[in-house]
Amino acid sequence: MLFNSLDFAIFLPIVFLLYWFVFNKNLKIQNFFVVVASYIFYGWWDWRFLLLMGFTTLASWVSGVLILEIRKKQKEPQKEKLYSKIVTISNIVLNLGILCYYKYFNFFIEAFVDAFSLFGKELNIHTLKIILPVGISFYTFQALSYTIDIYKKKLEPTRDIVSFFAFVSFFPQLVAGPIERATNLLPQFFKKRHFEYDQAVDGMRQILWGLFKKMAIADNCAVCVDHIFNNYEALPGSTLVLGAFFFSIQIYCDFSGYSDIAIGTARLFGFNLMRNFAFPYFSRDIAEFWRRWHISLTTWFRDYIYIPLGGSRVSKSKVIRNTFIVYLVSGFWHGANWTFIAWGLINAIYFLPLLLRGKNRKNLEIVAYNRALPSLKELGQMLLTFALAMFAWIFFRADSITQAVYYIKGMFNSSLLSFPENGFYVGSFILVLVPIFFVFEWIGRRDQFAIQTIGFGWKRGWRWLLYLVIIMLIFNYGGAEAPFIYFQF
Repeated sequence: MLFNSLDFAIFLPIVFLLYWFVFNKNLKIQNFFVVVASYIFYGWWDWRFLLLMGFTTLASWVSGVLILEIRKKQKEPQKEKLYSKIVTISNIVLNLGILCYYKYFNFFIEAFVDAFSLFGKELNIHTLKIILPVGISFYTFQALSYTIDIYKKKLEPTRDIVSFFAFVSFFPQLVAGPIERATNLLPQFFKKRHFEYDQAVDGMRQILWGLFKKMAIADNCAVCVDHIFNNYEALPGSTLVLGAFFFSIQIYCDFSGYSDIAIGTARLFGFNLMRNFAFPYFSRDIAEFWRRWHISLTTWFRDYIYIPLGGSRVSKSKVIRNTFIVYLVSGFWHGANWTFIAWGLINAIYFLPLLLRGKNRKNLEIVAYNRALPSLKELGQMLLTFALAMFAWIFFRADSITQAVYYIKGMFNSSLLSFPENGFYVGSFILVLVPIFFVFEWIGRRDQFAIQTIGFGWKRGWRWLLYLVIIMLIFNYGGAEAPFIYFQF
């Protein structure tokens, strides 16, 4: 079920009313209703994958209960740690095994065949017709963090299976995040929740802004992007640059739009999800960009891969190793294609000089926090960081490494200085909406999302006029029910 669909527009108010007015008397029943609603939401695509998600959830819950029993019954600390480690590793291997089968099996088969073909040996091995379950990477990582945090004694295991199933399957963030930690979201299912009007209104504003980003900006940019990337060989370099620019806007508005809708929807039900984007295109270096982009995933890799490998408190050679491991794994997490690995490698190369010079934690505060405009230096830094990210996004969007290389080659020739072709535009409105969008993002950069507090000093009529204009833009320029880009991951 898509957030930008009529199905969800009907589903959400029904669930909201039942949640607050029918099942609000008993916490366990309310949590059970969350599970039912979440499984209906996820099963809307393909009910068969409900069994897979249920198995992943059950395996992680059982692992927590087993560790709890081990700690109760085992008196020897060394044996207790060993047995807990065995349970944790078993659950990790099981869940990653399922993820790898559905997401990477054909990729490894193809890579294996290609490796032998380099030596003149042709293997007659066929790939399988495997359908990738929507959101499997997200809910798998969420379940894994629970088991790992229990092993590290950051979290107490729960016997409440209903609350745990609700935690893993919580429908607002199930399909594309944020990837929640059990330490943040799971305890919220143990507490009685009360409807708060201000929280719900804030959630509605965030949903509205998320729908605007997705439907009015991202989906219209997608039409331009698809045309350019599908016809890149026949287009001038200036148009290819425009295609890379529009894709940078598309992927940000598409993914952060989903996160806004997810976080806003959760607030309607009394839950607070972690922030997933913090205006990354206003970053002054690539390290700041990665602190602000897909925060739930980058912090996941930091806490469960980078720091356990030694982080930055090891020799320079190991710091380099750790950095490349994290970025390559991050790229591979996004999909079974060499383009994603190349994208991760490029970002590692961007990040490494800052890390080695000790400047990766330089820009921690919000740019121009107490000023209306950035300085010329800050503006230059933001433009350079955006350009670096835009270049890397070409590999992310391309179908193959070959296409990415030829696309870039087509950019940097004499046609780069020509006027871009404009016959493919959906309409000149997108050239107007994108700058307006950035203005609102800049004004609201100190808040959790762009329009969180914009208009609070206005008269109510003017504020509601702003919301009405955004709604009209969504209806006028929103296209078909286009899926979110990160559904494929």
